[in-house]
Amino acid sequence: MSRAVRATVTGRVQGVGFRYYTAEKARSLGVVGWVGNEPDGSVALHAEGADEAVAALVEWCRSGPAMARVRNVAVLETAVTGATTFEVRH
Repeated sequence: MSRAVRATVTGRVQGVGFRYYTAEKARSLGVVGWVGNEPDGSVALHAEGADEAVAALVEWCRSGPAMARVRNVAVLETAVTGATTFEVRH
């Protein structure tokens, strides 16, 4: 079953490679969508794919890469868009 979520990750998540490590993790899980920095210092994520894979990516985001210090991950269910790749937005 396909699932899609929109997540906002806060804490020290910009300037630590969070987007690139997230994309690598998403691709390894077979998740599609995008990740990008927000003007307020957070990172936004749209992820879709198998329920277990999306859940695993969200769980990974709760700690992120070694240099990140994640404070919170807010997750909202959203509509599947039919994305075919996982992109890093600049």
